[in-house]
Amino acid sequence: MAIDRRGLAEFLRGRRAALQPEDVGLARGERRRTSGLRREEAAALSHMSTDYYARLEQERGPQPSDQMVAAIAQGLHLSLAERDHLFVLAGHTPPPRGAESDHVSPGMLRIFDRLHDTPAEVVTELGETLRQSALGIALVGDLTRLQGPERSIGYRWFTDPAARRRYDPEDHAFLSRLWVSGLREVATLRGPGSRAARYVDLLLPRSEEFALLWERHEVGLRPPLTKRFIHPELGRLDLSCQTLVDPEQSHALLVYTAAPGTESQEKLRLLSVIGGQTFDPESAAVAVAEHPEP
Repeated sequence: MAIDRRGLAEFLRGRRAALQPEDVGLARGERRRTSGLRREEAAALSHMSTDYYARLEQERGPQPSDQMVAAIAQGLHLSLAERDHLFVLAGHTPPPRGAESDHVSPGMLRIFDRLHDTPAEVVTELGETLRQSALGIALVGDLTRLQGPERSIGYRWFTDPAARRRYDPEDHAFLSRLWVSGLREVATLRGPGSRAARYVDLLLPRSEEFALLWERHEVGLRPPLTKRFIHPELGRLDLSCQTLVDPEQSHALLVYTAAPGTESQEKLRLLSVIGGQTFDPESAAVAVAEHPEP
């Protein structure tokens, strides 16, 4: 497929102009003259340089890779139809839709972009993290940087001991059963050749624990309403998990909150102050005092 440079440029300019800063979680600012997003904002949302993005809108530069096109589609909050159109304009075959798609819907992104003050993440049905809020990264680390099977928490649970350190040890046995139960359900639903089936094939020879649990044929387990996280500096946080599901893409938005007046709420406030920085109890206490709860 050949790239349609003019069509691509016009489509990008049109979608960028249609988006307002507040649509993508950005502050408008008092002296803003641009009606839509600025080029540098669209580029940042798409995780690329402003110069590279600008050349696409100016009908010049190299043909973007399919990874670049996917990043732009997500950055501009395109619908699936718009995403597929963008791929064709860029000279690529659109990726598949449905369960194995990583494209987060615009509606879910609009909600996610407003979750600045709480841990939140968008995950696939296999526990692969597609988006994390800043507080979500501070709680469990940046999971979006992972590649391949390691993207799935269920896969990491049985292959990487570090994956279990962020969860209360008392919950480990149940969580092992939970991940296996969930993977069996998805692998059965999606069938041979699916990503879920490939994960099963990878895990069976690698983890004796997984193989033993797989033989139980256990299904129907569901996560507890309260998840007990272990932060390396703050200790245990008991957080309620609320879930919003996109059935078309089989994605879920997970939002973690603490009950008012609890120790976990205070730790969550502290986490919002220190973020991913190295924890210093004295300076952190000062920071919390200087940033009281609204």
